[in-house]
Amino acid sequence: MEVPFKHAPHYALDEHDLRRPLVKEMHLRSWPPFDAPCHVVQLVRLVDRDYEFASDARLNKVVSGPLQLGARHTNGELTGGVHFTCERHNEATTTTLFSLSGTDELEWDIHRVTSLREPLQWACSLPGKVMRATHILICRDEAEAEALLPSIGFSRQELVSCYIGGSEKTRGARIWSDFRIHENDFGLTLMAANDLPREELSRWAQRLQELGNYRNLALLGLPLAREGWDRLDATEEGLASLARNVLEASADDTVILDEITTLTMRLARDSASIDYRMDATEAYGAIVLDRLADLNVGKVSGFQSLVDFTQRRLLPALRTCQAHRRRSAQLEQRLQEFAALLRTRVETRIERQNAMVLVSMERNSERQLRLQQLVEGLSVVAISYYAIGILEHFATSIRNVFDLDLHYGVSASAPLVFVIVWMLIRRAKSRLET
Repeated sequence: MEVPFKHAPHYALDEHDLRRPLVKEMHLRSWPPFDAPCHVVQLVRLVDRDYEFASDARLNKVVSGPLQLGARHTNGELTGGVHFTCERHNEATTTTLFSLSGTDELEWDIHRVTSLREPLQWACSLPGKVMRATHILICRDEAEAEALLPSIGFSRQELVSCYIGGSEKTRGARIWSDFRIHENDFGLTLMAANDLPREELSRWAQRLQELGNYRNLALLGLPLAREGWDRLDATEEGLASLARNVLEASADDTVILDEITTLTMRLARDSASIDYRMDATEAYGAIVLDRLADLNVGKVSGFQSLVDFTQRRLLPALRTCQAHRRRSAQLEQRLQEFAALLRTRVETRIERQNAMVLVSMERNSERQLRLQQLVEGLSVVAISYYAIGILEHFATSIRNVFDLDLHYGVSASAPLVFVIVWMLIRRAKSRLET
C-alpha cells in the first residue's frame, strides 16, 4: 500500500545556509493582488546603504500588525486599510501604497484621495532623495478611463497609449500617460483593467512600474556621460599635442613622459569616478528592454506606444553612455601606444649611444694594438741593439786577451740576434695572453 506524501517520514537535511534565503528571494517583490478601481502610489528614493527603512520609528506608528525589522522587503497594512510594500535595492528604495477605492474615489489628483492622505504624508516624510514619484489610477474599463481623460490634462502631443499584457485572446490592460511631472509633483498613469484577473492586473502594473523605475535609474548615467565628453575632448587635444612632440627628434623625452603620465592619470581618475554609473546604466538598460518585451505591448491607432516612447528616449541615452565608454577606452589605448612608442624611442637612443660607445672602444682597441705592435718593434730593435753591444764588448775583450778579432763575427750575428730577440718577445707575449 502506498503511503501518502503527507505521512512520509521526515528526514533531517544538512541544508546550505543560503538555501532558504535564496528560495525566499524568488517570492519577494511581488505586489498584492488588487481589483479595479484602485490607486497605486510609489516613491523611489536614493538613500544611503546603511539606511534600514523598516527600522524607522515612524513605520511602527502607522503599521498595524507585526513587522520584520531590517528586512530587504517589508509589507503590511497601514492604519486606514491601505496596504504597503517597502523594498531596499542596491542603491534605491521603493515605497508603494495600495488603496482600494469606490467610484467616488476615482480622482486623478492623488492629494484629493481621502484614504491616502495620512499614508501619503507618511510615505513622503521618509528620508532620501526622491528619484521618481508616480500614481497609477486603475479603472475598471476603457470607458471609465476615457471619461476621466479631459479632466487630467495630459499633453496630447506626448500622450502614450497602448495595451499591455495582451494575448491572442485578449487585448490586455490599456494605459494612458505623458510621463511628465504634474503640478502635484507626481507622475500619473491612467490604466484600464479591462476585466483582467486581479493577479494578472497586479503583475502587469508592477512590471509597468518597474520599467519606469529602471528607465530613470538608467538615465542617471547620461548627465555624467555628457559632462565627461568635454573632458575626453581635452584629453584628445592633449594627445594631439603629444603626437607632435613625439615626432620632433629634439623633444625632451622627460617632458613627453610627464605629459603621458598626466593624461593617463587624468583619464584614469575620470573613468574611476563614473565606471560604476556606466556599468549600472548598461545593466538597468538591459532590464528595461527585458521588461518592455515582457509587457507584450499592443499599439493603439493614433497614439505612440510604450515601445516607441521608451526606445526613442532611452536608446539614445544608452548609446551615448556606450559611446563615452568606447571613446574613453580608445583614448586609454592610444595613451598606452604613446607610452610604448616613447619607450621604443628611448631604447633606440640608448642602443644608438651604446653602438657609438662600442665603435669608440673598437677604435681605441685598434690604436692600442698598433701602439703595442710599435712598442714591440721598438723593443726588438732596442734589445737587439743592447745585445749586439754586449757581444761587441765581449769581442773586444777576446781580442785584447787572445789577440783574436771577432768583429766580423759580431757583425754577421746581428740578424740572428734580431730573430732570437723577436722570437723571445713573441713567446713571452703568447704566455701572457694565455
